[in-house]
Amino acid sequence: MTGTHEQSLQAVVAKRAVIWHELECGAYRADMALWRELAHDARAEMPPGAALDIGAGSGRVSLDLARGGAKVTALDIDPVLLGALERRAGSTGIQTVCADARDFELERADYALCLAPMQTIQLLGGPDGRIAFLRRARAHLRPGGLLACAIVTELEPFDCTAGGPGPSPESVRIDGVLYMSRAVRVALTRGLVRIERERSVLPAEQREPPGAPSRERNVIELDHLSAARLHREGSAAGLQPAGTRTIAATEEHVGSLVVMFRA
Repeated sequence: MTGTHEQSLQAVVAKRAVIWHELECGAYRADMALWRELAHDARAEMPPGAALDIGAGSGRVSLDLARGGAKVTALDIDPVLLGALERRAGSTGIQTVCADARDFELERADYALCLAPMQTIQLLGGPDGRIAFLRRARAHLRPGGLLACAIVTELEPFDCTAGGPGPSPESVRIDGVLYMSRAVRVALTRGLVRIERERSVLPAEQREPPGAPSRERNVIELDHLSAARLHREGSAAGLQPAGTRTIAATEEHVGSLVVMFRA
């Protein structure tokens, strides 16, 4: 394989990574009112109210808050997604950091707000990973600063991998290519919530395909987690539990809890 060909393949993989992330996560808006409220309160109570967005991805939350006047640092472990965020950031002033949420070390330690949206904290590999993150969050918050972590606690198992009814696919057409993603199985096992999605790509020249589009399976595993347990872990990390907020379910997405702490 030539260097040019390898680079081209890497570019395709990177482009698709951003597309899948946007398709499966980017359209979710049910939580935005709460993040805006918390960012507004942080600026009012602890100016300038700098916010740290954990698991920022391609910028779903960071871009919205920054465009509303917040000073935002966006942290994610995936450089490809952060690259997409940077290209969209324009003059928002967002600072991006490629780091693991469990061991990051930033120059500033005076954030008024730290957010972990969309079950990010359930992707950290169990209690040790969560407590490591909680300690890093505490170390980067100013006294009285707020940490808010979204968790999902109620997911109904289902399996439509062999056909039958299930969630409708999410889809987008880009440059004539149709990308589709559909949740086909949710299983609860060994303290984990396993979510399996089927991803399909229909090339532009196959608008009425004689055969099946290319398909792949994507699996994520979320730690099963309650608000009470997370509050206990936060206390062990030196944080003060500060209640919970509820994000209502929508037709497309289950509801979630936002578990909060003060530094």
